[in-house]
Amino acid sequence: MDHLFLSDVHLGAFNDQTDREVRHDLAELIRYCSDKGIKMHIHGDLFDYWMEYPNWRPDFGKEILACFKDYMKKNSAVNYVTGNHDNWTKGYFEEIGFNVSNDFFDLSIDGKRFFIHHGDGLSDPDLELPRPPMHRLLRNKIFVKLYQRLLPPKAGIHTMKAFSNYSKRRAYCDPTVLNKWSEDFLKSSDYDYVISGHDHQPRVRTFNYGTYMNTGTFFEHRTVGLYTDNELQLVVWDAEEKTFEPCNGRLEPIIS
Repeated sequence: MDHLFLSDVHLGAFNDQTDREVRHDLAELIRYCSDKGIKMHIHGDLFDYWMEYPNWRPDFGKEILACFKDYMKKNSAVNYVTGNHDNWTKGYFEEIGFNVSNDFFDLSIDGKRFFIHHGDGLSDPDLELPRPPMHRLLRNKIFVKLYQRLLPPKAGIHTMKAFSNYSKRRAYCDPTVLNKWSEDFLKSSDYDYVISGHDHQPRVRTFNYGTYMNTGTFFEHRTVGLYTDNELQLVVWDAEEKTFEPCNGRLEPIIS
């Protein structure tokens, strides 16, 4: 079975035209994977910003969630690691059929071990990838409860999306952080692959003891990870041609 790894779609973060284009290309990808029987994995930031309140959830992204729901009726559940933009969940993703983790997935495929996470940090201190203070605050149950008590749903999500847009304009995620952590983790464990996203820079780093892939941004690069024929590749999805193209020549991933 082939496997596809996807992150950083950030649905809802763009103007209407861009968001329509992203939704169209993603919907075509989901349908393609469904028809071909490709196992799908999401590792963070499918939405920007997803916040579920008690008895309320965002109304955007319905088309994409319907596509995933149809996919999971025909195929198996999609593994979904929430990121720093879509972790305020209260069970709706599970209700649709996703297999949800707020941290990571440990997968075994063809006898190889995959460590799948978003990239903004991990809760287990033994893994030595702490979340930044702001990300810990946004995941804190007490903070979430107070925030939702003070701000009703529409005002709450509008405020958080404004903060998200502001932080994206100012923030720069240094790729060396995840590069170095992945190298150390692969060296000290029996995993064969580490896959993440978060810093929006598609790349592959290959070592004697394993491979690290960052799938970059679907919203900008249309890059995904594709595991096929016992090989993990960083590829670009072409929604019009319904094909995957190697990144070489389209992007310049870091390969070492």
